[in-house]
Amino acid sequence: MEQNRNRPVYLNLLKIRLPVGGVVSVLHRITGVLLVAMLPASVYLLQRALEGRAAFERVCALVATPFSRIGLLIVLWVFGQHFFSGIRHLLMDMDIGTSRRSGRVGAWLVFAASVAVVLYAGVRLR
Repeated sequence: MEQNRNRPVYLNLLKIRLPVGGVVSVLHRITGVLLVAMLPASVYLLQRALEGRAAFERVCALVATPFSRIGLLIVLWVFGQHFFSGIRHLLMDMDIGTSRRSGRVGAWLVFAASVAVVLYAGVRLR
């Protein structure tokens, strides 16, 4: 009974400092949920674009706005982050990159790769 008095009353998640590998792991889960949440809008836009030439041009005009381009870059970052962290997790499941140092390097590479994809796409979207 004496041990229970030392337990925290609540867990403040904002004060916990995760290592970079933990941040990548949490982001992998969050981006997976976001990808699933974005599926209906993606399928709707695809359906509209496949209805005919005029509908395709309307979808292209919608996607060509600056607000939509920013949204596309965010969607691309979510996909890239999930993709590269998924590859990292698969490699770790095969016992590749499981040491502390290589885990940190791999996590930073995931961030770098996802940002590089977004920067490349941002330059290409102009």
